[in-house]
Amino acid sequence: MPAPVQIFGVTLVGISATTGIKLLFTVVLVVVLLLARRAAMWLSRRLLGGAVADTRRFWTRQGVQVVVAVLMVLGVLSIWITPTTDVSTGVGLVTAGLAFALQQVITALAAYFVILRGDTFAVGDRITLGGVRGDVVRLGFLKTTIMEMGQPPAVSSSDPAVWVHSRQYTGRLVTVTNGVIFSDPVYNYTREFPYLWEEMVLPISYTADRGEAERILLAAAHRHALVDDRNAQQSLASMQSRYALSDASLDPAVYWRITDNWLELSLRFLVPQRGVRDIKDRMSRDILTGLDKAGIGIASATYDIVGLPPVKIGPQ
Repeated sequence: MPAPVQIFGVTLVGISATTGIKLLFTVVLVVVLLLARRAAMWLSRRLLGGAVADTRRFWTRQGVQVVVAVLMVLGVLSIWITPTTDVSTGVGLVTAGLAFALQQVITALAAYFVILRGDTFAVGDRITLGGVRGDVVRLGFLKTTIMEMGQPPAVSSSDPAVWVHSRQYTGRLVTVTNGVIFSDPVYNYTREFPYLWEEMVLPISYTADRGEAERILLAAAHRHALVDDRNAQQSLASMQSRYALSDASLDPAVYWRITDNWLELSLRFLVPQRGVRDIKDRMSRDILTGLDKAGIGIASATYDIVGLPPVKIGPQ
């Protein structure tokens, strides 16, 4: 039987000399691996440079973290388990307990490897995950950190409320568990096709010059949106080669829709996934200037009184 360990004459229950040595080796192993990970991260930043969202830096960081985690698990098991140790019963009980108590953690960890293997998203991608839209600024084993963006007015009152009515940062960092990818859809704005089709709707009266209004809209789109962009065409061709995607037009177009009150002109155009608000702002200014010069007003809801009952004024 191993001799117990004593400190200042006090016997430490359950700790023998052998156990103490294993504890010391475990602490040394953990410290060495953590220092090695920090050194590897520093070296990768020095050698690769670039932005944090750079693909090379991202995959290097993830690879270092996985290798360190595997080495730590194997090292701890090697220290504590010997050829003469019967650990089958203990391992079975511990595994069952951990599986029950750490269901969410295990799911999040499994989702981490699915994210890496399935090309779901990476650091720097603009996504919507778990109801949060924004840029991925950190991807960990269990959680993804997103710099939140604003929401369109139609959904800006959702819970939690978002007060920015466009795709610009709100200033909030939101942490989402990786396991959400198994239950919720993941919207990726940048992974395969870093462009968006946007629309601007212009209601005009039926007596206005419809042709001139359409020309004003198309002129604004040709000045500020993406037209005949080679990179966008190549990205679309790449998408069509990988997926069963129908052909889509990248050129600006105006669509008409008849309503009870006005003629609705919808301008459809292509923009890069970043800087959309600035583009639509410049387009809106040009469109208003063109409408003013052409004498075309923007339609609004009006009411015509078609009849009134007779009013009689007389002595009661």
